[in-house]
Amino acid sequence: MTYHAKSDFLRVMMERGYLADCTDYQGLDEALVKGVVPAYIGYDATAASLHVGHLLNIMMLRWLQKTGHKPITLMGGGTTKVGDPSFRADERPLLTPEKIGENIGGMKKVFAQYLTYGDGANDAMMLDNAEWLDNLNYLEFLRDIGRHFSVNRMLSFESVKSRLDREQSLSFLEFNYMILQAYDFLELNRRYGCVLQMGGSDQWGNIVNGIDLTRRVLDNQIFGLTSPLLTTSDGRKMGKSAGGAIWLNGDMLSAYDFWQFWRNTTDADVGRFLKLYTELPVEECDRLGALQGAEINAAKVRLANEVTTLLHGADAAAAAEATARAVFEQGGVGGELEVVTLPATTLAEGLSVVRFLVDAGLVTSGKEAKRLVAESGLRFNNDVVDDPNLTVTPDMLRDDLKVSIGKKKHRLVRLS
Repeated sequence: MTYHAKSDFLRVMMERGYLADCTDYQGLDEALVKGVVPAYIGYDATAASLHVGHLLNIMMLRWLQKTGHKPITLMGGGTTKVGDPSFRADERPLLTPEKIGENIGGMKKVFAQYLTYGDGANDAMMLDNAEWLDNLNYLEFLRDIGRHFSVNRMLSFESVKSRLDREQSLSFLEFNYMILQAYDFLELNRRYGCVLQMGGSDQWGNIVNGIDLTRRVLDNQIFGLTSPLLTTSDGRKMGKSAGGAIWLNGDMLSAYDFWQFWRNTTDADVGRFLKLYTELPVEECDRLGALQGAEINAAKVRLANEVTTLLHGADAAAAAEATARAVFEQGGVGGELEVVTLPATTLAEGLSVVRFLVDAGLVTSGKEAKRLVAESGLRFNNDVVDDPNLTVTPDMLRDDLKVSIGKKKHRLVRLS
């Protein structure tokens, strides 16, 4: 639909491409104009770090705060014990409370880079739904909350229906997840005056459930807003790469590798990603995204610098760019390359190049290593390795050995 927003926040969401759908455009717009709107996004603690797939909605919370409203980052200390079944083929592995707490600690580091927390009117809040979920009385919860949910309606939601249509098991534990998420919205509204939940478009059913429950129990008007589920122009899910997840914590993925991920953006995605993941003006994003040929590479460097600066700081972005230039343009080593260490005893009698690559964690299998050599995709100190029978000896690692896997993955390997 075409809606002309009056509020700064809703206008930014529309202009920059963050908005997929909203439960009530006019009602939310009026609330945003009237005063400070507390809004939340929930994050289950299934890993020790957030990844690039979370970055779009973190930017939504950042824009919410920049336009004068109050972001709430809700950590799923309670719901992680159940696991969100949305659009999954199987049940998530259950984590211990200790592991959940450890994961939440890792995730908190990222939010501090994007949001200002404190006690001010539009300072961000960090909450944990274990606060109200851990001590629920089951019978009271069934009586007071469960009676508002129709099983017929729950079965009609796409996230559940897709599992059942494929005849894949959906446990009763997972089936409860949507009730718990709806209850989160109710409690956030009751305790903190939260009137907006945001999330990816796959969360639409869960968000609508929370709005409906809050209306039934508290008779309060609240809103939902979803973002599109992003894929790259070549059809891949945003944030996935051949090397695995693009983590946001620096101890799980170096600032250089994070920068390199954005530098490797395909031409067709540059303008869109500049709007979503940076704070450059929309007109500048459009100008950079429209560049052609060699000029689009300068736009990709700008994208990588802007996104890396927000997460890791300007110094880390500048160091990553300098390293990339040394590695790619000058054939050098670069000071920010990730270092891989191997015990000296491992190489005492030499290793086949295939075994060396696997032991150093540079490839996942011997088959991949052999293919890499066969296709001339492996280089040691910028020299192509084309002999599958090469033996890697300690002498070759007397100084750090720069190992290049294809054109984009570079590591320094040293003996410990």
